[in-house]
Amino acid sequence: MRMFQALETSASALTTERLRMDVIANNLANYRTTRTAEGGPYRRRTVVVEERPGTFASALAQQAGRPAEPGLGVRVAEIATDPSPFKEVHDPTHPDADPVTGIVRMPNVDLLQEITDLMLAQRMYEANLTALNAAKSMALRALEIGR
Repeated sequence: MRMFQALETSASALTTERLRMDVIANNLANYRTTRTAEGGPYRRRTVVVEERPGTFASALAQQAGRPAEPGLGVRVAEIATDPSPFKEVHDPTHPDADPVTGIVRMPNVDLLQEITDLMLAQRMYEANLTALNAAKSMALRALEIGR
């Protein structure tokens, strides 16, 4: 039974990191979008993840003497918008510039932050894929013992 829990935990993390990479790609694609359907510039989005019972938090609880629940991995709680302020650029020739000041409100997407987040999500995806493959290999070896 624990073998399936390990597979489920890794699979949930793989799904979460894939969604995180998709959201980051969307942020990068809208890096210069000054006009959206909602009005105003594009607002950066982030993935909010929560642990399911039985993960790291449960391991800490078990060490503290409380009973631990079986591991079920992580899940996406929501895709939130970043409330940080928009960047302001002076460009009177831009079609979305303020007619009086010439200021254009640009998206609150930081390229360096997005690329860093993308690299982190990629590494976490690779680590969880390695864990999934290790669990699968152990299950296959356990089945070979019965031969």
